[in-house]
Amino acid sequence: MRIILASQSPRRRELLERMGISQFDVIPAKGEERSDPNLTPEQLVEALSRQKAAEIAADHPDALIIAADTVVAVDGSVLGKPHSREDAQDMLKRLSGREHTVYSGLTVCWQGRSVTQHEATAVRFRPLSQADIANYVSTGEPMDKAGSYGIQGYGCTLVEGITGDYYNVMGLPVCRLSAILAGFGIAPLAMAAKKEH
Repeated sequence: MRIILASQSPRRRELLERMGISQFDVIPAKGEERSDPNLTPEQLVEALSRQKAAEIAADHPDALIIAADTVVAVDGSVLGKPHSREDAQDMLKRLSGREHTVYSGLTVCWQGRSVTQHEATAVRFRPLSQADIANYVSTGEPMDKAGSYGIQGYGCTLVEGITGDYYNVMGLPVCRLSAILAGFGIAPLAMAAKKEH
């Protein structure tokens, strides 16, 4: 069975390997993400992960496709990846000293069947000073991340606490993905066990 991760995110690749899935190809979806502004964050990430999966499945109909999309939401508005350093600073100011929610949509499709779900994790930031924000943006880390931070990098210094799946904040809710894969008869732990012998 061929497995394709429809994402160029190095974090998603690393998490898939951590789950025990070591043999997979990375083929990022190239299509323009189309989203309806009336969608809730949950609906949005599900719709975007479905789009990515469908695009790759069209070219690779026999492969099992795993697609994901992650956004940060605060006050009902969605924060994607920043367009500039100023944009990143503005996002971090909005997140400073308060809680926001990270949503990831997951779609797995194989053999004509498709399952889409989402995960939500609450993340609380400590109050950030102007210097905190400027220094963090200067590291360059926020520029390719939803909400302008990465919990697995220097961004860990901003996070006071989380409620929910930590890996979801990294962009791939591995526990939920394991459950979806189980529905397809695939057990990552069994793959990991086989690899160790």
